[in-house]
Amino acid sequence: MFAKLLSIALLAGSAFAGFNSNKLGQHAVQTLLQYGRPILGDYSACDSGLCNWMSKFPDDLPIVHMNIPGVHDTQTWNYSQATQDSLKHITASGITGDVAHQPVAAEYFRCQDQPIFEMLNGGIRAFDLRYAFDPLNSTLVFYHSAALQSETATVQDILYGFYHWLDEHPTEAVFLSFMYEGSTTQWAQNDVNVQQMLYDTLTNDVAKEYISPIKDRFGTLGDVRGKITLLRRFTLNLLPVSAEATIPGVHFPPSNWTDNSPDIRLVYNQATNATAFIEDYYEIGLPNGAGAELNIQWKFNATTNHLELAASDEFKDSLFWSFASSEHDDDVPNAETPMIMALGNGTDVPGVNQKLLPWLQERKGSRWGIVMFDFFGDVDGLIEAFIGM
Repeated sequence: MFAKLLSIALLAGSAFAGFNSNKLGQHAVQTLLQYGRPILGDYSACDSGLCNWMSKFPDDLPIVHMNIPGVHDTQTWNYSQATQDSLKHITASGITGDVAHQPVAAEYFRCQDQPIFEMLNGGIRAFDLRYAFDPLNSTLVFYHSAALQSETATVQDILYGFYHWLDEHPTEAVFLSFMYEGSTTQWAQNDVNVQQMLYDTLTNDVAKEYISPIKDRFGTLGDVRGKITLLRRFTLNLLPVSAEATIPGVHFPPSNWTDNSPDIRLVYNQATNATAFIEDYYEIGLPNGAGAELNIQWKFNATTNHLELAASDEFKDSLFWSFASSEHDDDVPNAETPMIMALGNGTDVPGVNQKLLPWLQERKGSRWGIVMFDFFGDVDGLIEAFIGM
């Protein structure tokens, strides 16, 4: 039960090297998970319901025919004003630039309110992860724009958490979207050192045990049970060509991902012309003063229009990937934060998630593809309706 994660501890050079007992194995696992706790949360056992919902589907089901619930800006669940304030000794230092570069209020950056382990147990299988170097340019950590999410939790730490969860839930498959986050520290750049560290992290010996080797195509559920499929929203253009040739997963070149668009058509396999249909209309472009109701309606319309195309037979063997997440932080006098867009204003205006629930329930049995949500757990039944359970 603990063999794989114990091997991780040994490879990481932990204090447990040279030992091989279940007791020490358990301690090694808990030590590794503790490093990633600010992003992962606390691990808890779960063996029913949404924890293992993929077990109810056959091995020969194509991934592109499935409904895979996901989360946008996964790492932001623990980002409160207290978190932001606690990191000021780093983010307000000369390392990260002057005061003008520092984050605005925390609510503008927070898109989730559950940790990764809770998300996994709640049925989420696709995760949007935004990485960059820490302020000392020493390791890969998580950001949302200039908002550093944790001083300590690294990309490698978070992968350990996914590995452990998959050990306990071998019927499930996980999809990790990695994207370099710009606008972090003042002098940060996606340089050769960042790219090399990411490549090494995703291709080391332990990663090879858990990350599916399938490249630039989507197979069947049986192909990837117990595995991670990389959705690569990054390009290793500063490394030798062998890096792009050997890293697994499906490549979504950032240069081909149209910014803030309700209709992106991106070819991810040139040989087969395999195309992903993507809706990523995240910043509503209404004039200031439009208010929450109209901003939410525009986002709801963009998302459901894309889902209707996914449900049609026109492109039934193509990947559909939609984002139900959005914001209009610049609206005045009242900003539409990610939470307001997802959950409404708390009184008379429902959010995108509340509007989606009955819409999905009325269309049970349809294919939607991958959909990334903000604050998914605050609307009871949303994930069940999306999956079709």
